[in-house]
Amino acid sequence: MNKPFAITLDVGSSLANKTGSWRTERPVYVDRLPPCNHACPAGENIQQWLYHAEEGNYEAAWREIMRNNPLPAVMGRACYHPCEGACNRAQLDRPVGIHAIERFLGDEAIRCGWKMPVEAPSSGKNVLVVGAGPSGLSCGYHLTLMGHQATIYEAGPMAGGMMRFGIPKYRLPRDILDAEIRRIEEMGVAIRLDTKVADLAETMRTHPFDAVFLAVGAHLAKRAYLPAGDASRILDAIGLLHNLETGEKPLLGRRVLVYGGGNTAMDAARTAKRLGAEETIVVYRRTRERMPAHDFEVQEAMEEGIMFKWLSTIKAESGGTFTVEKMRLDDKGKPQPTGAFETMEADSLILALGQDVDLSFLTRVEGLEIEDGVVKVGPDMMTGCRGVFAGGDMVPAERTITVAVGHGKKAARNIDAYLRGATYAPPPKHELAAFDKLNPWYYADASPTVQPILDRARRESTFEEVVSGLDESNALFEARRCLSCGNCFECDNCYGVCPDNAVIKLGRGNRFEFNYDYCKGCGLCVQECPCGAIRMEPEQI
Repeated sequence: MNKPFAITLDVGSSLANKTGSWRTERPVYVDRLPPCNHACPAGENIQQWLYHAEEGNYEAAWREIMRNNPLPAVMGRACYHPCEGACNRAQLDRPVGIHAIERFLGDEAIRCGWKMPVEAPSSGKNVLVVGAGPSGLSCGYHLTLMGHQATIYEAGPMAGGMMRFGIPKYRLPRDILDAEIRRIEEMGVAIRLDTKVADLAETMRTHPFDAVFLAVGAHLAKRAYLPAGDASRILDAIGLLHNLETGEKPLLGRRVLVYGGGNTAMDAARTAKRLGAEETIVVYRRTRERMPAHDFEVQEAMEEGIMFKWLSTIKAESGGTFTVEKMRLDDKGKPQPTGAFETMEADSLILALGQDVDLSFLTRVEGLEIEDGVVKVGPDMMTGCRGVFAGGDMVPAERTITVAVGHGKKAARNIDAYLRGATYAPPPKHELAAFDKLNPWYYADASPTVQPILDRARRESTFEEVVSGLDESNALFEARRCLSCGNCFECDNCYGVCPDNAVIKLGRGNRFEFNYDYCKGCGLCVQECPCGAIRMEPEQI
């Protein structure tokens, strides 16, 4: 009787049939740019810190944020989160609550006392930063990490700029702002309060600074010609918010009008309500759909009882009676007068028509150019005066805290290169990870976590924070809603579905590679990769 026998085939041996020659295309692992990263004006690597957060490694997540943004607890509250507007998850259900997770991480850092070590050797260079707002603080922070001494001259009695004097406490508690500023100071950034630069040319002549960064905020309220019998009834929104921060509480009366349609108008209206106004009415010359204020700001104002009078312009005041002209929108959406008037009674009017930057201290700086109320800068953030850089509200850009923080970082990198006699070249960006590159069937439905909101009675009568943060379990859940767009998170799908065993695992954290001797280019791995981290490329013949 013949004994049974078996043949064992080792796919790695020379006996195996290699299939690499069958291919016309080959799969390649790629790293695409997540849309959240792409949309962040501060340049945060959002997907990377979300990865750490969903692993429960909160300190690593915080430190990843701090590579680009020194104010995560502030930003998690005050940023208008364009990252969420770009989030691919919105096409499945709702965007990942990135701002809420960032806020949790920022608050956790304050609670735990996490610090940022300065490891770079001292360069011996000293940079003057004019203005201790978000852009100035960001620039000083990054320069310090690079080994330079940053000295901030702040004209006001407190640091923070428009974060302090333009954002009410119910949106940004001052203990949070103070804690993040204090951490920056403890790193070695020198902040000199009540130190106004009246003449930059003279300051540069008399002080041995190696470079200058201009970061003065837009603190001057725009005025409108408004015939008024009693000018004391008319205030500006920025002045109101500034005085409130320094302890002055104006008597606005029972009925208050707010003229304007931006976020500052919403802040002024909600602040007036908290100061005791029984009725607060926002008068705006366009419709709600055309308001520059963010929709959630308008919604929160409405929830607090703020009223709105659309398509209206205030023309004059006399004895507490305001003349209002009705407007209409033309074919281009611009408001046009109708000649129809009505009157409204009010105890005071708050103007919220925009802000300008005081640039009078720059008049004697040679080479520096000013156009349309802002300073002209090059791609490196340098002005026409060599060694003088500018950012934030002072340059042509959207005026938000996040943009200002991004400008501070960008300027610091270019100042560092300037001080070292080099040129900073930003690294090239990867291809964008668009939704059509993903395979969303992989992801389960997961409704976003809702942040608790203060009840209306307390919102209208106190300056307590309106929106609360997430706790650890909610922050963890929310972080895990991230789709990891465009970047491998080692789900093992490609490894499991490959019919040729051509995918090689390289160990946790090292991802995979293809064995092209056995890959026949079927593309199944691309079809099954949930995050779009593999693409097919033509074979080179």
